[in-house]
Amino acid sequence: MQDRGWWLGAALSGALVVMAGAFGAHALEGQLAPRLAAAFETGVRYQAWHTLALLAVLAWRATTPLAGQRLSLGLWAAGMALFSGSLYAMALTGLRGLGLVTPLGGVLMIGGWLTLAVTVLRARSRG
Repeated sequence: MQDRGWWLGAALSGALVVMAGAFGAHALEGQLAPRLAAAFETGVRYQAWHTLALLAVLAWRATTPLAGQRLSLGLWAAGMALFSGSLYAMALTGLRGLGLVTPLGGVLMIGGWLTLAVTVLRARSRG
């Protein structure tokens, strides 16, 4: 199976989204300051959207593999780990310094989207 590791990673990310969302909604309810609860929820939301994006690009790659698709996948995966991961950790530990990592994750996710745009433009110009 082409991209088996990416499919596995996307599936695990999807499972983590559901677990984190449930944990945030139930176990953390009323336990966190509103700012930290909002940060945790933002991490879940961004991870969910980017997990769906991973799946869409993987499905596209199954029929039309293009070099830039893997770069987008990698940027999104790293971005999710840094962006959502830092928000989860900050919410759970209260360590504000972890918030310094969050923007880097956001930049990586943006880079994934821009890479995808360039990939689409290049593919269209070829045929």
